[in-house]
Amino acid sequence: MTKPALVVVDDSPTTLHQLEHDLQQKYGNRFRILEATSCQQAIDQLREMNVQNEPVAALLVDADMPEMQGSEFLQIARALYPKARRILLTTYEDSRAAIQAISSALIDYYIMKPWEPPEANLYPALDDLLADWLAFYETSQNQLRLVGHRWSPQMHEIGDFLARNRIPYQWLHVENSSEANQVLTQLGLSLRNLPVVICPDGSYLVKPSLVQLAEKIHLKTHAEQPFYDLIIIGSGPAGLAGGVYGASEGLHTLLIDQEAAGGQAGTSSRIENYLGFPVGLSGSDLACRAVIQAKRFGAEIITPQKATKVRLDGQYRCVELGDGTELRCHVLVLACGVSYRRLDVPGIGHLTGKGVYYGGSVTEAMTCIDEDVYIVGGANSAGQAAIYFAKYARHVTMLVRADSLAKDMSRYLIDQIASTPNIEVKTSTHVIAAHGKQHLESITIFNDITQAEQTLPATSLFIYIGAEPHTEWLQGIVQVDEKGFILTGSDLIHEGRLPEDWALDREPFHLETNVPGVFAVGDVRHGSVKRIASSVGEGAMAVMFVHLYLDNIALRT
Repeated sequence: MTKPALVVVDDSPTTLHQLEHDLQQKYGNRFRILEATSCQQAIDQLREMNVQNEPVAALLVDADMPEMQGSEFLQIARALYPKARRILLTTYEDSRAAIQAISSALIDYYIMKPWEPPEANLYPALDDLLADWLAFYETSQNQLRLVGHRWSPQMHEIGDFLARNRIPYQWLHVENSSEANQVLTQLGLSLRNLPVVICPDGSYLVKPSLVQLAEKIHLKTHAEQPFYDLIIIGSGPAGLAGGVYGASEGLHTLLIDQEAAGGQAGTSSRIENYLGFPVGLSGSDLACRAVIQAKRFGAEIITPQKATKVRLDGQYRCVELGDGTELRCHVLVLACGVSYRRLDVPGIGHLTGKGVYYGGSVTEAMTCIDEDVYIVGGANSAGQAAIYFAKYARHVTMLVRADSLAKDMSRYLIDQIASTPNIEVKTSTHVIAAHGKQHLESITIFNDITQAEQTLPATSLFIYIGAEPHTEWLQGIVQVDEKGFILTGSDLIHEGRLPEDWALDREPFHLETNVPGVFAVGDVRHGSVKRIASSVGEGAMAVMFVHLYLDNIALRT
C-alpha cells in the first residue's frame, strides 16, 4: 500500500531542502515526503494523486509564495484532500495573517520559520496533527456500512452511536441508494430486516441492539473487576477528567457511560474557545484524546452500560447496571451530565428520529446536502451546529426564542454566523407544531413580536434547547434541586444546619453530595458553569476531594 504523503511547498530551495530533511528524519518510515517549488506544481501533483487515490496526510506551504498566497493554495488543495492537515509556514511578521487564516478555517496550524531545533518547534505540532489524521485514516479503511431507511429512528440511533464512538461508517439509504438494495439482495435480506450493519469482514447484524453492536466492534461492555477504588458514572469532559486524574494518581478507576465518551460536548462539531487549541477541535476529537489518556493511566471505560441504581453498604457504594450487574467501590463520582430539553409541541414526539432530532452528530450533516435545515436554540451548541450544517445544507435557519443571540452565545460564534451567507437567524421565534406522516414534512413557527404564524416545508429539525439532568435514577439517594440538579458542598447547608442524614463531624466537601463519598461534577451539579473547561476543572478537582475522603476514613490502600 502506498504510504501517505506529506506535501511541502516553498519557493526557497534552501528552506525546502531543510524541511524535507527534517521531515525525512522523523517521519520518513511512515510517510512519503514530496516537494514542490510552486503552488501550481503542487496543485498539479495533488490532482494526479487524487485520480490515483493516493493518500495525503498533510500540506505544508510557505505563506508568501510568488504566484499565490499559501492560504489560497491550501483552500484549493482542501477541495482535493479535505481531510489532509493544512499547515502554513510563516515568519513572525506574518503571524497575524496566519491567525486570521485559522479563524476563517483555511488552515489547521502555522509553524514559525526558522523552526530550529525541529525537536521543539516542528515535531510536537506535527505529531499531534498527524496522529489525528492517522486515527481517521486507519479506521476509515475498514468502515462499516449501515443499510436502512433514512427516516428510521433505530437507523438514526445506530448511526449516532457509531459516530460518537468514532467508528467510521457509510450511510446506505434504501430510498436513494442502488447499492443498498444490491447489498440486501446479496445477503438474502428484505426491507423487513432493516436496519442492517455490515462489517468489513462480510458479517452483518440485523436490527442490532447497541450492546450487540458494541461487542461486534470490540468496545468494552463489561467491567473486569467487581470492586474499584473509584467509579465514575458518565464520561463527558468532567467524567473523563476525573478518570485521567484518578487513574494517574493510583486509584483503580472505572468509567461507565450509557452512550459514548464525550457526553453532550462530544456532539459539538467545533469547539474554538477551549484553552490550548487555537485552531479548535471537535467534541469527538477532545473525547478521543481524553479516552486515550485515561486508558494510558490504567482507567477502564465501559459502554454502552446504563447505571440504574445506587445502593449504600456501610463504607461501600454499590452501582447496579442495566444488565443486572452490581459493582462496588470506595468512592462514587456522578458525572452523568444532561440532555437537551424536549420540545413539547404537537407532532414533535411522533416525528422524533424521523426528521426531528435532539442534538446531532456531524455525520448527519451529510444526509442534509442541498436541503434546508432548521435549528432550534440560541446557545453555543446551536451556533456550532449551524456553522457546521451550513457547509452542506442549502440553507440553515436558526429559530431563537430570545430577541438576540448575544444573550446565550459566545461572540466568536455570533461573528461566524453573521459572516456565513446561508445561515439565517430568526429571533423572537419558536416552533409551535411539526407536521408529517412517515417523516417530518413541515413546521409551524410563531414570532412573538409580530404575532405572525407561518408554516414552512422542512425535512430536518435539530433541537438544542435547555438542559435536563440525568438524575431520576438517584431519587432517594442524593439531594437535588427543584430541576433535578444535584446539590453539593455549601448548597446542602441551610441556615447553618447540615443535611439531616449527614453522619460525619465535618461539612461536605465542595463537590460532595449529602452522601459522604459520593461526589457530583459537571453539568449535572447544581450551580455548575456550563462550559467544557469548567467541567474538566471540576472532574480534576473531585479527585483531590476523593483522596481527602479516603484519608479521613482510613481506606487508602
